[in-house]
Amino acid sequence: MSISKLFVTAVLLSSLGLSGCAGWSHQEKGTAAGAVVGGVAGNLLCGGVLCTGAGAAVGGVIGHEVTKKK
Repeated sequence: MSISKLFVTAVLLSSLGLSGCAGWSHQEKGTAAGAVVGGVAGNLLCGGVLCTGAGAAVGGVIGHEVTKKK
């Protein structure tokens, strides 16, 4: 696959992915961001699927609570 096709595909997929989050509330975005950060942290700490999933779950809960309206 040529570089230009790869670049166009990446741009199309990223724009499609980002447009799916356009209608999310602030708290939903915080939950998703927390899950991503937690999953990455769990993977870096243990390197297994279980640690990645646990990190994503904990990160999602923390992101949800941090962005909750007071």
